[in-house]
Amino acid sequence: MASVARERQALFTVRSLLAGARRSIPLALSDAAYGIVFGVLARQARLSLPECVLMSGLVFAGSAQFIALGMWTTPLPVVSLVLTTLVVNLRHLLMGATLRPWLAQLAPLKRYGSLFFLSDESWALSIGEYEQGKSNGAFLVGSGVVLYSAWLSGTIVGRLAGSVVGDPAAWGLDFAFTVLFVALLADRYKDGRDLLPWLASGLVAVGAAGALPGKWYILLGGLAGGVVGAVRDAD
Repeated sequence: MASVARERQALFTVRSLLAGARRSIPLALSDAAYGIVFGVLARQARLSLPECVLMSGLVFAGSAQFIALGMWTTPLPVVSLVLTTLVVNLRHLLMGATLRPWLAQLAPLKRYGSLFFLSDESWALSIGEYEQGKSNGAFLVGSGVVLYSAWLSGTIVGRLAGSVVGDPAAWGLDFAFTVLFVALLADRYKDGRDLLPWLASGLVAVGAAGALPGKWYILLGGLAGGVVGAVRDAD
């Protein structure tokens, strides 16, 4: 029993937490920029500063929060809003499943506490780290805390300086999200075999966006890429 406890402790170290924090700094700059965009748009939607802080602090899901802003009317369509954001965030099931072999080795508090900081960016960094054999669960927390802080700080700055920023597109801030995901793809690219699941994911997402209502294309695109990638690796 003592050996198991020591093994679990070794899988969650301060050293790995700091490594995750350092690795996420470049991505955090983009997160902060996009957080400013959210803050500006939230101000235009008449959300107060506490409401903005609570949404970014508790939800911590950029795409879902932007969708929520687009649906923010009076009276608030609670059911539609919840269902739409649920569909958008179902991709976290796929990301969480890929991390299970590493997180399952942690004690429950560390395991489920770490998942709060799971985002597209922290997942991409963590899965790359784990594929190199560095199976320390604290890496996800370290990267997630920095990204979380950047997103929340950007939200506050955008909400407070919304009247100064005006149109985020005029400052190029709307492009930050695109740059972020291009960087994530470039970091994940290994060889030409990666292009097939990416292409499948993109084609299914585009087709689903035109054929289905709502945001199902996000989940379906992710599933298509995952299935094609699994079949590729099985060969």
